[in-house]
Amino acid sequence: MRILEQPPSNGNSSSPGQESQDADYDMLCLSDELETMILARFPVSKHWKISCLSKRFLTLLKSGEIYKIRRVIGFKEPSVFILASGEKNWCAFDGHFRSCRKLPIIPSDYSFEWCGKESFSAGTNLFVSGKEVDGGVVWRYDLATNEWFRGPFMLSPRCRFASASCGTTAFVAGGIETTTWEVLNSAEKYNLESHTWEPLPRMIQKRKFCSGCYLDNKFYVLGGQDEQKRVLYCGEFFDQETNSWTLVPEMLKDIRLSTPRSPLLIAVANNMLYTIDAFSNELKVYLKGSNSWKKLGPVPVRAHVREGWGVAFKSLGNELLVIGATSASCPQRTRMNIYTCFPDPHVEKLKWKQVVCGSTNLHPFIHNCAVMLA
Repeated sequence: MRILEQPPSNGNSSSPGQESQDADYDMLCLSDELETMILARFPVSKHWKISCLSKRFLTLLKSGEIYKIRRVIGFKEPSVFILASGEKNWCAFDGHFRSCRKLPIIPSDYSFEWCGKESFSAGTNLFVSGKEVDGGVVWRYDLATNEWFRGPFMLSPRCRFASASCGTTAFVAGGIETTTWEVLNSAEKYNLESHTWEPLPRMIQKRKFCSGCYLDNKFYVLGGQDEQKRVLYCGEFFDQETNSWTLVPEMLKDIRLSTPRSPLLIAVANNMLYTIDAFSNELKVYLKGSNSWKKLGPVPVRAHVREGWGVAFKSLGNELLVIGATSASCPQRTRMNIYTCFPDPHVEKLKWKQVVCGSTNLHPFIHNCAVMLA
């Protein structure tokens, strides 16, 4: 990358009758290091444009080096990955939903296409877990190369499990073993740098259809059902410092739960835990000191119509994001609606802002949604 610099003026101006002379410019070159630092700050949605102009940046991009630099300098931005009903391709949006692109189709078999899936991210990788004809499988999308890769497989193949991410690490726990159909209490974590899964201590409670989040620097697993299909109102968290799990009894006592409903819709913003009550269609915030939940008003999508299924609820940094169908939607006018808000646990009712996006001509029923910070 080069810039033109004009030498400082000597203060003389051309006198009458004299021709003005064009200024001389010197060509200066930026160092490769400085150029890379500048390029690393460009939005992810613009990377494809810059890679067309610079072969060196293309190399840095495809090797994943540019994203390592972004992590070192603390420059991250969210990308939202969505699989809507009726779509074979995942769609990737920037955090402001100003740009949208379709990912390549996952090169899997027909069984995987129609099975239930779980999704989560770690660093620049999006994971989609499901089941193929031969058994459980994990597909990994690499943001740097724009490709899908098969594996690495979890130590225990599972479905209907809880997951959460922190930086380049992803945590999974519980669920159903895909060959024996046993309800699990095993847990593991994925490390992006080594591309390996590592075992964690087992949870206190076996649970399936559970939800996960990263809160207070701990991996929380909430709700679900035990091996007798009994609804669980307890939660538990894994502390990496002590390498142990701690049970939180009656953590969900203020949430109405039942077996037909979807796993608990939860998101963390500003280190506070929020949930959408799929029966009342209300947003609630968890009050850590009293182990209780406070109502923050209704959400602008119809989470209660299908008991939570088809709604995406995620955090975008300090914002909450909800995607789905609105109460005004009708079968003749089906398209997904996107809303965000800056949550405040001290107010009585939150104000939601509808995001205007030109690429939302997707079905409002969302099968999977994951947010990547890279």
